[in-house]
Amino acid sequence: MPLSSPDRLISPLHRTSAVALGLCAIVFGYLVVNAPVDSEQGVIQKILYLHAPCAMAAYLGFLLTAMGGGLYLWKGDERFDRFAASAAEVGVFFCTLVLVTGPIWGRGTWGSWWSWDLRLTVTLLLFLAYLSYLLLRSFTEGSERTARFAAVYGIAALAVIPLNYLAIDLAGGRSIHPENLGEGSLGAGMGMPFAMGVVTAIVAFSHLLLGRIDIARLRSKLAERDAERDMRRGNG
Repeated sequence: MPLSSPDRLISPLHRTSAVALGLCAIVFGYLVVNAPVDSEQGVIQKILYLHAPCAMAAYLGFLLTAMGGGLYLWKGDERFDRFAASAAEVGVFFCTLVLVTGPIWGRGTWGSWWSWDLRLTVTLLLFLAYLSYLLLRSFTEGSERTARFAAVYGIAALAVIPLNYLAIDLAGGRSIHPENLGEGSLGAGMGMPFAMGVVTAIVAFSHLLLGRIDIARLRSKLAERDAERDMRRGNG
């Protein structure tokens, strides 16, 4: 099966993103090491530069999952379904990093690994929602009906993201989680490493997504070849 133009671009873009990610990681590491130490939290505050950008990358992954699902429902093209599944996997990966770095930060500032704070609880709910999406696909992969149901599920689960973002405001001052970043939230010298953290997370997300899409495409081709071979054997 000949590759379409978008499929031909995936491998070179994946290689380019690997180089870009390496360069971004070096610059990011340098900026974080040389960033000022927070006067109240100490050096543990520097985990912010990883924690918050990972949350943004997770949001991006789940947004693209919903977009891919919507396009699949509209066009019926399985490439959109593969895109949605790939974005969900990468989104869950970054959401896992959020759930790992958050307790580390919490232990250093609150003195405990976990609190059933509304923001933390909804983040866990977001993770479980899209983990369930992946489990659904892994148990019943291969049917058009599953792809359509997964598309609807991926779109519906997107509603958890605004709830997650607004959780601190909804808590009405009872949340122990730091407030969402806004203008003036970061101290002097902290803006650049944070911005570079966001750039690095997006580049890392793109690199992982491109790789996962390519793997999904190859699996689809192998499945088609196996089906054609079995059909020939049956006709023989």
